[in-house]
Amino acid sequence: MDKWQSPIAPGVSWYQATVGERPTYPALDESKTVDVAIVGGGYTGLQAAYNLARSGISTTLIEAYRLGDGASGRNGGQMGTGQRWWPEEFEKELGYERSKALFDMAEHAKRHLLDFADVHGIDMDYMPGQMNVAHKPGHEREYRANAEIAAERYAYPHISFMEARETAERLGTGDYYCGVRDTGTGHIHPLKLLIGLARVAKAAGAQIHEMTKARAIRRASGKIMVDTPSGTLTADRVLIATNAYVGELEPVTSAHIMPIGSFIAATEPLDDFPTVIPGGEAVADSRFVVRYFRKSRDNRLLFGGREVYSSRDPKDTAQAIRQQIIATYPSLKNIAITHAWGGNVGITMPRQPFVREVMPGVTSIGGYSGHGVMLSNYCGKLYADMISGNATELDQLAALDVPAFPGGRHMRTPLLFLALTWFALRDRL
Repeated sequence: MDKWQSPIAPGVSWYQATVGERPTYPALDESKTVDVAIVGGGYTGLQAAYNLARSGISTTLIEAYRLGDGASGRNGGQMGTGQRWWPEEFEKELGYERSKALFDMAEHAKRHLLDFADVHGIDMDYMPGQMNVAHKPGHEREYRANAEIAAERYAYPHISFMEARETAERLGTGDYYCGVRDTGTGHIHPLKLLIGLARVAKAAGAQIHEMTKARAIRRASGKIMVDTPSGTLTADRVLIATNAYVGELEPVTSAHIMPIGSFIAATEPLDDFPTVIPGGEAVADSRFVVRYFRKSRDNRLLFGGREVYSSRDPKDTAQAIRQQIIATYPSLKNIAITHAWGGNVGITMPRQPFVREVMPGVTSIGGYSGHGVMLSNYCGKLYADMISGNATELDQLAALDVPAFPGGRHMRTPLLFLALTWFALRDRL
């Protein structure tokens, strides 16, 4: 077992415990000049590095800590379908044509991820199926319409409406009122994907350096400089792919992407509880503070929720998640929690990705808002397509209206805390 304890994310995840010793990559120890420098070693950065390197573009990626310490290696593993909003919500905002293009883009992202893993022999524990379920009454019309609209207007026939009885049978709990089941997507072991992706990127010729923190990004003599403690990367282009961990590195990104704490616990195998999600689908509910859960390939319940809106980590992650598990599955009140972990997820005001050239030659991509397993991988590829001069769907995300969080540098965190706490209280009413 890999005993590394991330300095930026509490707990050792079940994912980390099941991959053995992770490969390590050396820290940067000298200054380099490359075509493209990438800051951030998650899905976006690694996909960009792989696709750039295989196109013959010299690429160096730096990661402040270990690959997988951020959300890419510690997330809930759910792929989803479409964007963060349902397509009918996008239609009201953007019209059908743009909404359909964004939906199709997400389907391309799904196909790209599955094909990528298959071609490169990455066993990411893919399991099919996902359910979105309503935690309050009154959502039936909305959920029925979602299934109908997906089939009739978006050529996606894989979503079906579930009434209360079917929802209870498929989840193994009567805690939800209705839902939709999506057989055209699934869930994965995120750290296995990340480890495989790094391996493939390195084999393609990308230079990867862990434990190398970017201190500043600046322009000089027509080039872009990325300063680190042990050397400077000089590049024609830079990709900022730090998502929730941008900190003070780049002010435009940090004004648009905010970190919120997301926490997950893994139970012992549920061999004595066959009625809990018998079909093996992933589940996400309708709370603003989403509860998301699924079973692993070895039959554990992985249960996540977001309850911390500040930089402080909860004192007892396992107990906090246990209470949510028991509220959903009272029969699991005595089940053992074997692993509990957390980390930051990057969100934006409208819960849509932030894609922007934040200074000449410097592109920032992040803010997937809990919907990044597919999109972050695909955005990395699309960035590489853009640099290579190929047509790209990245422009569709760049055209979205993603405003900065209100309050400026000093007030945006407390304002976000107040807003999210209010919505969390509404979930309980």
